[in-house]
Amino acid sequence: MRDRVQQLADDVFPEVVRLRQQIHRRPELAFDEHETAQLVQETLEPLDGIQMRTGVAETGIVATLTGKRDRPPFLLRADMDALPITEETGLDFASERDGVMHACGHDAHTASLLGAAMILSEMRSELAGTARLLFQPSEEKLPGGAKAMIDEGALSGDDHGPAPEAVFGQHVAPDLGSGTIGVRSGMYMASADEVYVTVRGEGGHAASPHEVSGDAVVAAAHVITALQSVVSRHRPPGAPSVLTIGDVVTPGGATNVIPEAARLEGTFRAMDEDWRFRAHELIGRIARRTAEAHGATAEVELKTGYPALYNHEAEARFVRETARDYVGDERAVDLDRWYAGEDFAYYLQERPGAFYRLGTRGDGDATAHGLHTPRFDIDEEALRTGAGFMAFLALRYGRR
Repeated sequence: MRDRVQQLADDVFPEVVRLRQQIHRRPELAFDEHETAQLVQETLEPLDGIQMRTGVAETGIVATLTGKRDRPPFLLRADMDALPITEETGLDFASERDGVMHACGHDAHTASLLGAAMILSEMRSELAGTARLLFQPSEEKLPGGAKAMIDEGALSGDDHGPAPEAVFGQHVAPDLGSGTIGVRSGMYMASADEVYVTVRGEGGHAASPHEVSGDAVVAAAHVITALQSVVSRHRPPGAPSVLTIGDVVTPGGATNVIPEAARLEGTFRAMDEDWRFRAHELIGRIARRTAEAHGATAEVELKTGYPALYNHEAEARFVRETARDYVGDERAVDLDRWYAGEDFAYYLQERPGAFYRLGTRGDGDATAHGLHTPRFDIDEEALRTGAGFMAFLALRYGRR
């Protein structure tokens, strides 16, 4: 079966590359993936055995392929949205939309799942169980498309098939060699919450700080420093987390002006849900009291993002063993924890499953840039593995 999948992966590879490049050329932001969804629909329609539900969570597509044997149903997911980044790759198929770019590999995810659909359609007689293929909008922007798709029945039974009992997702990894498959059991990715603090004081002349009862800039600087104690002094052992203030804005400030307010924006990442929300309380209390100690006030807003992502042990082991069979022991690796956020976590809260990585780093400099950067690109040879492995995972799942 593996040899047959790999042969079909070779056969569909040129079309998968073409699809990836077309999606890359025409990137679309969260919940605006209309052109991408249309391309997905047009690609799936001619395939034997595919049934579709479109317009799920605005632009999402749920495709179902029923195998020849009655075995447990499962789900494979790809996300479709791009990022508000101006591309600087110089590719022949670079983004044609100003300020929008596929800088996180969602073009590769969508193309890989389409390639897997082509392979599974050809091997439908060997597919045991029902494969649900999920093309999801808006992974990059809160509140995310995963929860919206779940709310609209992505994990429920429908006219096309029963509810999936397990879920699997694939994400590119620019730090892994092209075609490598990596997975980690247990807690893998962090929750991702946004932190906003507005420190208010009294404005005045920069030459006369002694006449200002509360300098918002000085207070904000102390707030930034004090907030580091949330992780360094309060975090329980064994509960990894990160708190970073990434932007400081002082509206009305200048070299000779003490502004009335300073705005701090940052992110809090955690891998323990109990600690996550206890830290929210600490962030608010420390920011407010530190500002008050410097004659200012602090308004704190924490925008709750995606939960931490937990890979279930049995499903992660299944991905690891299947990867060893498909790409060999040397290209099947165990991953370290990753502090990025991912709304696939919502699926994993509802069903057992695993989120794994596909290595996309080639030999040249073109693929050496990280995710969410203007020069990010992939070694397209990885798409051969990406499409084939998703299909192989589906075919193996029903035979467990």
